[in-house]
Amino acid sequence: MKIVVLEGSPNVNGSSNMLAKKFVKGATEAGHSVEVIDAAHANIHPCTGCIYCGYEGPCSQDDDVNEIRQKILEADMMVFVTPLYYYGMSAQLKTLIDRFCAFNSSINRKNMKSALLTVAWNNDSWTFDSLESHYDTLVRYLNLNDQGRVLGRGCGTPSMTKHSRYPQEAYLLGKSL
Repeated sequence: MKIVVLEGSPNVNGSSNMLAKKFVKGATEAGHSVEVIDAAHANIHPCTGCIYCGYEGPCSQDDDVNEIRQKILEADMMVFVTPLYYYGMSAQLKTLIDRFCAFNSSINRKNMKSALLTVAWNNDSWTFDSLESHYDTLVRYLNLNDQGRVLGRGCGTPSMTKHSRYPQEAYLLGKSL
């Protein structure tokens, strides 16, 4: 299986990217091809709502989304990786997802698999409710098949995350595919 991992953390050495590395290790060991896309540091402009794309065509903007689009459409699975920022995904990952409008139908027709890897400082039971709701909506709207999620509660620093169960959960999720 071909997997594309969409990292949305501006902190390349942060906790969510730590989970992504463990996921990649597990998925690679299971024989899958994995490509990591650093959406947080890519040249991605916000959707302008101009509808130049007609909702299924080229975007009027010339940025890294053209290349990312091709990689997503060649993949069998997308993994969304983000720290929790004010109870939602990072603006960097959201900016990329907003640009999916130019190829929604193509994603929808693929019946791709998906997963969510996320971390938060907060450890409350409701910490990820809003993010999970958004992810569930994306899964439904884009006709994705959720393979699982790692919700790293109490992972406010990379050190906290490293000593938690969540890196192992991410590894096992990748390995189980």
